[in-house]
Amino acid sequence: MPQQRARLRLIDVAERAGVSIAAASRALSGSAGVSDAIAERVREVAAQMGYVANVHARTLAGGASTSVGLLVHEIGDPYFTEIASGVLRVGAQQGLTVQICHTGRDPENELVQVRTLIANRVRAIIIAGSGFVDARTQASVKQDLQAFQETGGRVAVIGRHHLGTDAVLPDNTAGGRSITEHVLSLGHRQIAFVAGPRTLTTVADRLAGAAQALEAAGLSIEDIPVIEEAFTREGGTQAMQRVLDDHPDVTAVIALNDDMAIGVLAALRARGMAVPKDISVAGFDDVAVAEHLSPALTTVRLPMAEMGEQALLLALKQPSARPRRRTTTHSLVVRDSTAPPPRPKR
Repeated sequence: MPQQRARLRLIDVAERAGVSIAAASRALSGSAGVSDAIAERVREVAAQMGYVANVHARTLAGGASTSVGLLVHEIGDPYFTEIASGVLRVGAQQGLTVQICHTGRDPENELVQVRTLIANRVRAIIIAGSGFVDARTQASVKQDLQAFQETGGRVAVIGRHHLGTDAVLPDNTAGGRSITEHVLSLGHRQIAFVAGPRTLTTVADRLAGAAQALEAAGLSIEDIPVIEEAFTREGGTQAMQRVLDDHPDVTAVIALNDDMAIGVLAALRARGMAVPKDISVAGFDDVAVAEHLSPALTTVRLPMAEMGEQALLLALKQPSARPRRRTTTHSLVVRDSTAPPPRPKR
């Protein structure tokens, strides 16, 4: 339980690891005098017991922590690059350095990175990107973050998570509804969605908004192809190839992030299909490159850099009795990649 971890003493870790208090202290502080094997065992035991957060608390008490950690799913995705720019901007204003870690949307790797940041004694941790629909997926991360917060650390997330922390919540559901309404308003009814895994809350929320728009138009998302691949550019290409092979009558594709939309455009170019003459394409996020694509991408704009700023500012505030929420706005950005469906050939 969290309260038990908060009362842990160095002697508890030493006894569990089977070493002396002195050896445990040297292992956790990184001092010389213990073998690598013993040091690793002590650190593993400390992390399992939550004692690493107590080490962090002493660092904060001494005023020595001038760094924060940022976890992103994919640093090569422009969505996370723009969020990181906001975090870095606030960090620079506050005299803090930012350690950026890459999780690859792997819950196990996320846990490893969280523990690494705690061991590095950061002041705060920002987790950017989608949570998981199944709360159990992040149960271990939640446990470690609770211990981290109990001893002075601060946490904020961007996206819908089940971590019980301060959060900046992108307007995903309303955005999914807006982009789908736009495509429907052009006259499209043969629509396909190119999506990441539905186990991600971001995907689930954007599809929920799309389902609302479809229902209002007398359609059901159950009858619409939703092609799931990796939530990346390569995933977008693979998903679009499946759409073209399995659903040749589709006249519009909505990708649930811009990175996938870029992959969709690449797949269409490879098949010699013109956008939007032959098929319309829409994205989500409005990353910086979206307006410079050929054709320029119709998409949903989220204030990504501002989201990063708000997340770090939340994390640097004094803790509150209940987790705080900051919701974003969104806007529909119509560019050249969407148009009415092509006329049927006679």
